[in-house]
Amino acid sequence: MGIRLGDIAPDFEAETTKGPVKFHEWIGDSWAILFSHPGDFTPVCTTELAEVARRAPDFAARNVKLIGISANGLEDHHKWVQDINDWGSQFGPTDVQYPIIADADRKISTLYDMLDEQDATNRDAKGLPFTIRTVFIVDPKKVVRLTLSYPASTGRNFDEIIRVVDSLQIGDKYRVTTPVNWKKGDDVIVHPTVSNEEAKTLFPEFKIHKPYLRTTPLKVE
Repeated sequence: MGIRLGDIAPDFEAETTKGPVKFHEWIGDSWAILFSHPGDFTPVCTTELAEVARRAPDFAARNVKLIGISANGLEDHHKWVQDINDWGSQFGPTDVQYPIIADADRKISTLYDMLDEQDATNRDAKGLPFTIRTVFIVDPKKVVRLTLSYPASTGRNFDEIIRVVDSLQIGDKYRVTTPVNWKKGDDVIVHPTVSNEEAKTLFPEFKIHKPYLRTTPLKVE
């Protein structure tokens, strides 16, 4: 059975481009994003890792640690990082500093159910499946808060991933949920567990649109 929202993220030990990692220990009191890539020296993956490197300050500002995983060894990873930085530099300063897990034996990819069972072309020379493009957002309690799975042919939207982090963190702190297409700074929805009397204190500017739908401005950093 795959990993579900609310599960404790499976712990593991791995070799990475930044040295050995014990996943839960590495997360510490931060949020974490584990994101998989089918293979090194592949075009879509190269664009994705460069984007994540350029957006590293945005993730750091949200107390989010990043860790990639690809079905190759460390030697290939280190060589690939040079290509990633070179590609990304045409769009802005790019320096991959987050760790990339070496998972040539697919041990962690299997643990997290990330292997591609659909695309027969997404395999290595031995016929072993590469991963699909999976994203796991894990909170400081090591709970899986989001999973996303993209096919190997489609690059991810990291604006959306940052948007979800903002939504989760704001929801945890303020007893609110976020509506369709919400972005930080937009009005939010008062959580159903908050009574109207409570809302008058918590959210003085809240509006009742329907008995079950109440919105409020929310100023956050």
